[in-house]
Amino acid sequence: MSTAPTIVMDSATVKRKIERIAWEIYERNIAEKEIFIIGIAESGYKIAEMLTQHIAKVSPIQCSLIKMEINKREPSDDVILHGELSDLDDKSVVVVDDVLNSGSTLIYGVRHILEANVKMCTTAVLVDRNHKRFPIKADVKGMSLSTSLQEHVGVKFDGDDATVYLD
Repeated sequence: MSTAPTIVMDSATVKRKIERIAWEIYERNIAEKEIFIIGIAESGYKIAEMLTQHIAKVSPIQCSLIKMEINKREPSDDVILHGELSDLDDKSVVVVDDVLNSGSTLIYGVRHILEANVKMCTTAVLVDRNHKRFPIKADVKGMSLSTSLQEHVGVKFDGDDATVYLD
C-alpha cells in the first residue's frame, strides 16, 4: 500500500523561499553590475527563472539566465551549457538546482563553470537534503530537510507555481 506524497512546501511557501533566496543572492552580489544565473535542467532551470525574475524586481543588477544540462544519473558525462563559457570570465555566477541530495550534480556543474575564469561562484538550491557524498554545499537554500535515504524529495511545477513533496 503506497501513501500519498507529503507536501513539504506549498506554492505560497515556495514563492516566499524563492524571494528570500533572490534577496540573499542580491546581498552577496550587491557590488556587481551583472551576474549569471545558471539553472540545472529541468527543475533547477525553472527555479533559476523564478530567481532571475525576483532579482530583477529587487535590484539593479543585470541577470543573464543560462540553462545547464547534466545527466543526473551519470553527472561526469558531458555537461551542456547553453551559452558561452567565456562570457562568464570575471563575472559572478550562481549555479541553481532544485534539490541538493548527494551533491554530485551540483559539483559537476560547478566544476564545469570553473573552467571559466569566474570572479565568484555560489550555489543556490530550494531544498538541501543533507545526504551529501561530495564536498559541496548550498551557499543559499530555501530549506534544509532531514530525510531517510529511501525517501524522495521532488519539486512539481504547475505553470508559475511549484510544490515540494516527499514520498
